[in-house]
Amino acid sequence: MDFAHQALVDNVPLTKRDMYYKDVPLFKAQRTVDRLVDDLAVTLGLERADLKIRAASKGLICGTGLTIHLLEGEAISINDLEGTLIPTGEIIERFELKGDISWVLVVEKEAVFQTLCRFQFASHRSLPGPGLIITGKGYPDVATRQLVKTLSDNLPAHIPIVALVDGDAYGLDILSVYKYGSHSLRHQNKKLAASRIEWLGIWASEISDLDIDLDTLIPITLHDEKKAGESFLPQLTTDCPYRKELTRMLHIRRKAEIEILSSSSSQKSNSLIHYLAHKVCHFIEMSA
Repeated sequence: MDFAHQALVDNVPLTKRDMYYKDVPLFKAQRTVDRLVDDLAVTLGLERADLKIRAASKGLICGTGLTIHLLEGEAISINDLEGTLIPTGEIIERFELKGDISWVLVVEKEAVFQTLCRFQFASHRSLPGPGLIITGKGYPDVATRQLVKTLSDNLPAHIPIVALVDGDAYGLDILSVYKYGSHSLRHQNKKLAASRIEWLGIWASEISDLDIDLDTLIPITLHDEKKAGESFLPQLTTDCPYRKELTRMLHIRRKAEIEILSSSSSQKSNSLIHYLAHKVCHFIEMSA
């Protein structure tokens, strides 16, 4: 409470990471600060930004045609060769799109994101038009969710917004945070949930069609089984495609991880590019 009060008095934003390092022996873990800040905001009926407290940015974006204008006057131009750090929503004035984009791809893992940047996938010749690629580096921070939400609310309906996550309970949990919101920030879910986002892959049901040997996949762990069976499946309807894929994962006892298509070898990287190009084109056709 004192840290938030001082930030408001000084009118100087404070990150949750800053708060943690102000008294490490007291907090003991970063998650303690995260929980206290969220609880304080809910108790006071405020958003975290109203307390001058921010989460440090970690998400990245690459692509062409997008400029982010900040309140202080700076303009950040996105390119398709490397990732640009996504700024927090509190310091963004507006977004500017120059030219058309055809698709938006949200990627679970930074390593896959960097591979796609290296191949300039955002403007790849195998695609019908340029796009944007975003990663939250696992579970997304608020800034990344705000950006995906903004795109979901403002881009025309014919531009698909799709996600590439692992075909397991954790990958689908990350997708659900983007699409439906998170439990920890449930009071902000209406402002953060991007309902348009769809699951591009990777699906357990695709493994045989991709000529991938089941023995090369990582076996599921007890944690995977518990996450799927106790935390996730009971929340899904019987006709939900998420449920069907998780059930298949439990049946084959293997996880469909993105890495099976994103090995460092040239052949595997090209397999990733081919897979994504095919799937993105499919979603563009379906959205037309």
